[in-house]
Amino acid sequence: MSTQRFPLPDVGEGLTEAEIVEWRVAVGDTVAVNQVIVEIESAKSLVELPSPWAGTVTALLAEEGTTVDVGTAIIEITTDAPAPGGSDAPTYYGSGEAAEDASGEGSGSVLVGYGTGDGAGSGRRRRRAAAPAAEVEANRPRSMSETSTSSARLDVEAPAPAAAPAPAGPAIEKPMASVPASSASGARVLAKPPVRKLAKDLGVDLASVHPTGPGGIVTREDVVAHHEGAAPKALATYPDDDRPWLASGAVTQDGRQTRVPVKSVRKRTAEAMVASAFTAPHVTVFQTVDVTKTMKLVAALKEDRDFADVRVTPLLVAAKAMVLAVNRHPEINASWDEGAQEIVYKHYVNLGIAAATPRGLVVPNIKDAHALDLLGLAKAIASLTSTARAGRTQPADMADGSITITNVGIFGTDTGTPILNPGEAGILAFGAIRKQPWVHKGKIKARWVTQLALSVDHRLVDGELAARYLADVAKVLEDPARGLVWG
Repeated sequence: MSTQRFPLPDVGEGLTEAEIVEWRVAVGDTVAVNQVIVEIESAKSLVELPSPWAGTVTALLAEEGTTVDVGTAIIEITTDAPAPGGSDAPTYYGSGEAAEDASGEGSGSVLVGYGTGDGAGSGRRRRRAAAPAAEVEANRPRSMSETSTSSARLDVEAPAPAAAPAPAGPAIEKPMASVPASSASGARVLAKPPVRKLAKDLGVDLASVHPTGPGGIVTREDVVAHHEGAAPKALATYPDDDRPWLASGAVTQDGRQTRVPVKSVRKRTAEAMVASAFTAPHVTVFQTVDVTKTMKLVAALKEDRDFADVRVTPLLVAAKAMVLAVNRHPEINASWDEGAQEIVYKHYVNLGIAAATPRGLVVPNIKDAHALDLLGLAKAIASLTSTARAGRTQPADMADGSITITNVGIFGTDTGTPILNPGEAGILAFGAIRKQPWVHKGKIKARWVTQLALSVDHRLVDGELAARYLADVAKVLEDPARGLVWG
């Protein structure tokens, strides 16, 4: 028998770390070769890792929710096969670099036998942030019955001597947990003993309470009103049932903030957008379009039996218009290779669809979209978006995009200035479609109108090319029949 340790592999993305989302096995379980043992979340997607051996799980070396460097051992499995050289010492699966440096400082191993399992019923288990009630209880000031009983005190307390400053000590976890003898200005605070006890129990500084009693006395009602006014307000704007990123955050002691580590998709998106914004000089052109005929086409396709099993939306027509316009202006379907100092013109269209998911923004692309008819494109969009929302988009699905569309109109937004997906020269923002007054055949009529915004990399695409490309996309949306001629 031998003990094998499995280091976190590089799943082919060139990434350096991943989060352990969910273990599919426990210590003592028997596993088979290629059985899914763990689900990890990289900076791009959720990935299921298979076991390279058959044996018994003897240790899980990384807890769920922790981020692990590539090359770090995450599981230990005892197998029937003898260890290399006859030693019982743990051996490492993967490349030589991972075996020599399984602590995570090496580059890690390349995943062998990589593949997804059945996937059915393997939804990600969400971990909610701990309820703040425990923290409140831990920091609640003790009542008089819970602490040592003090001697009776006068209704009016004298200010503390100025010559006896409080010694330096550790930071107080809950501000104003004790009742001072006087205000900061040295004025005496007037309050009856029961009121002082209430203030102490509630953690209220009597000196900060506005007195309403006769002669400037702080009343019970004054203390209660001050306490309620200073209490942290619950945030009702972030239901964590559909925002799993909150589950990895920690609520601050006062309950007014949730601090979430920047990692996974959000970290990758931030890095990519910063790199794109400060590498490619963005230029954005706009055009307002009458899409009434597109809306009529969408309505007709919804009644077509060939399209009965797919979702037909104006986005489908816009995506097809982009592909047709690329055929007329192939120069926009390019990328800038900084290292080689070359412009790379692509003879295919891998159409990116920006998808907002609970885990953040992802941009998978439809491979060879130029070879698909309208029905094929509709099926590809449906498959791509459902996979993205389930968090199952694979790294290969997001690689080698050539041009992207982002549907900001689904949120009611008229338009925007989109940032390029790294490695691409163009991205189109498709705005909300609204019925507006429009001059049509010399008369003002109510027409369906939308706004398009095209951002381009000005190193590759000059203003004329951007304007001509956008105009052609608009022409197809104005009259989809034009696509029969250009297709």
